[in-house]
Amino acid sequence: MEPKVAELKQKIEDTLCPFGFEVYPFQVAWYNELLPPAFQLLLPGPTLAFLVLSTPAMFDQALKPFLQSCHLRMLTDPVDQCVAYHLGRVRESLPELQIEVIADYEVHPNRRPKILAQTAAHVAGAAYYYQRQDVEADPWGNQHISGVCIHPRFGGWFAIRGVVLLPGIEVPDLPPRKPHDCVPTRAARIALLEGFNFHWRDWTYRDAVTPQERYSEEQKAYFSTPPAQRLALLGLVQPSEKPSSPSPDFPFTTHTPKKPGNPSRARSWLSPRVSPPASPGP
Repeated sequence: MEPKVAELKQKIEDTLCPFGFEVYPFQVAWYNELLPPAFQLLLPGPTLAFLVLSTPAMFDQALKPFLQSCHLRMLTDPVDQCVAYHLGRVRESLPELQIEVIADYEVHPNRRPKILAQTAAHVAGAAYYYQRQDVEADPWGNQHISGVCIHPRFGGWFAIRGVVLLPGIEVPDLPPRKPHDCVPTRAARIALLEGFNFHWRDWTYRDAVTPQERYSEEQKAYFSTPPAQRLALLGLVQPSEKPSSPSPDFPFTTHTPKKPGNPSRARSWLSPRVSPPASPGP
């Protein structure tokens, strides 16, 4: 890794890793090469970028302290707010640089995602993006099958949170990093994709590899709760009520699958997230 990249990666890791995040560098060109023009990032190919994902530890190390702070605003998803806060700290930690942060949930006015998170995770070497095209002679006929990323240490027990772009910093010699193919057999890939697409509520697809750590029961409870009920679950006021500080002994929070987005754009490298269509969580 180039000294410049290693130094920047270390600074970003120092800002994010104590809070349960991981950071992976990549070139914008690697991402753009896999996508049609409408989804490409409008930056020179050698531009340096970093993929940011959250591990199961983020719940206790970042979200809970955030909820007990003064930062929470009503009407906005608490996890999205927490992630935005920590990604903002990356910008603050590198004031001398031009930095663009794109969170995984951001969209253009036409609702097209600003970043296809799973594609970015794959090219950064963070997690392998398994898709229908990775199964020889697949058994699904005309059914729509969305892809899913699997992390070599956490399986499906993680979430892609966004990318940090550094316009003006180009790294043409950055060596590509291939993601670890931790689900190598046809049978295992079929089981993974069917679990993700048809049985995502039971969480089992996330154990496609034996994980180093899973979400806690309280995380699962949080992400299994419909979004409109999550503030109540946390012991926070509802949007219709007068805002107040979070209760110091709020219950907790979790991470659920998101069902594969719009089928028309979920094909191949165009599936935006780490989870299936229309699920209640990230």
